[in-house]
Amino acid sequence: MESVIVNGTGRVERIDAHHHLWRYSAEEYGWIDEEMAALRRDFLPSDLKAAMAPAGIDGTIAVQARQSLDETRWLLDLADATDAIRGVVGWAPIAGEDFPGVMEEFDGRAKLKGLRHVIQDERDPHYILREDFNSGIRAMVDSGLVYEILIFERHLEDAIHFVDEHPRQPFVLDHIAKPLIAAGQLEPWATRMRELGRRENVCCKLSGMVTEADWRADPAGTRSLATLKPYLDVAVEAFGATRLMAGSDWPVCLLATTYAQWFELLRIYFADFSEPERAAIFGGTAIEVYQL
Repeated sequence: MESVIVNGTGRVERIDAHHHLWRYSAEEYGWIDEEMAALRRDFLPSDLKAAMAPAGIDGTIAVQARQSLDETRWLLDLADATDAIRGVVGWAPIAGEDFPGVMEEFDGRAKLKGLRHVIQDERDPHYILREDFNSGIRAMVDSGLVYEILIFERHLEDAIHFVDEHPRQPFVLDHIAKPLIAAGQLEPWATRMRELGRRENVCCKLSGMVTEADWRADPAGTRSLATLKPYLDVAVEAFGATRLMAGSDWPVCLLATTYAQWFELLRIYFADFSEPERAAIFGGTAIEVYQL
């Protein structure tokens, strides 16, 4: 595994593989409801850097929060102006007939590392299997871009078939496919995660878990390692340490925990893993997958 050296110490950089940035408006972020009032403000690079420092994070991957080319452009501009933002996973109209032409605009934007579509919000439960969408994914092969899979656990069976259609495309599964943590339910999610993990071209982000727990009823409980451990155990079993990457899902995580507390929880969980395994999870895999 390639590594990035910090200050000549030989330490692999610590990368937050998943966070968001936005200038808040109610019209553009309608998914942020009244229960999420803490998110109804701007979150910009200065806020991000303030959160990163106490957590010991060196660099990040910014991920789209709106399905907009304007947001993709904005994130790339922020990344170009912010050394800490090492890469961007943006949005583009993958299912559109003009997708390859649209992507020509981003030639030379070195910090564009991947694309994502919000599959979980599509009315068609089988959207990920649509031919127009898959045609766009085929056009991404050899582009160097990762495709990030954002789904609920109920979409995992389709996601397995989807990945099988694209054996040469690198994929990253976001938020461990959003299992039903609040309900304490492991199956059929766990079985399907183990099956998806057999595909070597898929990595998995350890992110978004605290907000799948019951943060509304028991915010303190969502920070409990005991609550999350069964799901972390399955992710490790399915993907192995070298295909996992730690991400904060900041600022969404703030509904249930702080940026630093989330990385501390992961640090405690992985404390008994080998040093190379921890280096991969907390930075090395992200560096390799996103070609940082």
